[in-house]
Amino acid sequence: MRANILQCIWIMVKSIYVTLRITFIVLYRMAFHGSYPREYGDALLKWWSNQLLDVVKVTYDLHDPHGVRIMPGERYIIMSNHRSHYDIPLIILNLPGSIRMLTKRELFKVPIWGPGLTAGGFIAIDRKNLEQAKLDLMHARQQMELGTVLWIAPEGTRSRTGRIGTFKKGGFILAIQAGAKIIPVGIKGSDKVLKPKTWDFYLGQNVQINIGALIDASDYSLDQKDELLKRVRHEIVKLCGEEEPEPGNEGNDQADP
Repeated sequence: MRANILQCIWIMVKSIYVTLRITFIVLYRMAFHGSYPREYGDALLKWWSNQLLDVVKVTYDLHDPHGVRIMPGERYIIMSNHRSHYDIPLIILNLPGSIRMLTKRELFKVPIWGPGLTAGGFIAIDRKNLEQAKLDLMHARQQMELGTVLWIAPEGTRSRTGRIGTFKKGGFILAIQAGAKIIPVGIKGSDKVLKPKTWDFYLGQNVQINIGALIDASDYSLDQKDELLKRVRHEIVKLCGEEEPEPGNEGNDQADP
């Protein structure tokens, strides 16, 4: 059901409120306590995610036939397709571990929210500066070693067509260098809640989250990054229910994942 004007206003007001609320909580604790436990931050993100999904009345089904678990001392990267802003709360609620997203640096320049992202453990990636992007990926690897489960959308941005687009190679380079295990995820239906570049909300949509088997990036060398990319892409395409990848969209040489 398409939301009417009043419902759209309420959705936006509540979404802004809960986002600002956790941002101020994180900034307050950092200012007066110097830090906050990772478990506290994880609980805040789950509360935020639940609030965002509840206001648009999303239902979701999780399919995890392999029983993916996070083992202490191991490094993990979640890789999924990206069709909607609602992919973020869906991933946080349905995947295991202390999840933080690798996202574009421009968001970290937004007043209040940007410092909140930094304090909350989210990781910036510079899409315009290759050398800075390499440093950002190094920082991401360090955070993984401290227990962060990194979430990367290999397309680098939300799909405008509903189909999986080009995969960037930076995330696969990081996975190989870190010896990480990749968790492939296919999200179906999130674009029906809110399509990119629109304010048309649709209430009561059902989304499917399909988790594939772990792919160990330590089995690949940097020279084999294209093979790893193709394998992960094939798995995500299958998990999304798409018939085949778009020809010629296997990846590029940018560091941006």
